[in-house]
Amino acid sequence: MLQLGSKVIIMSDRFEQKLPIGEYGYIIAYERNADNVFDYVVRVPSANRNFLVIDEDVELEETLLQLEAERIEREALIDFALATHNEELFKRIMNGDQEEEETEQAKEPISREDFIRQVNLKAWI
Repeated sequence: MLQLGSKVIIMSDRFEQKLPIGEYGYIIAYERNADNVFDYVVRVPSANRNFLVIDEDVELEETLLQLEAERIEREALIDFALATHNEELFKRIMNGDQEEEETEQAKEPISREDFIRQVNLKAWI
């Protein structure tokens, strides 16, 4: 549940109530009526109106800024890896932590029965 006064961005309009998507607003109240589907009352200064919204329609501005910063950082690392021909860095960025987990599992020796079981399982699928 978001705090009162939080700056949010309207991300979607699930109930098609003509919300200004992409605009920012502030949480000014909680909708406490149990019979109502809406979660918050959001004040949108650019529209000079209050809107009833559900939790899925809004996102905190800080969260969106953090996601954008991570995306830009990842793109910059990819550009750097390509410019310096650093294949290891490029693979690590593109695959993430999946490669590290797979190599750790691959290093452990498996018994003959486990190997046969894995091969039979893959052949069956």
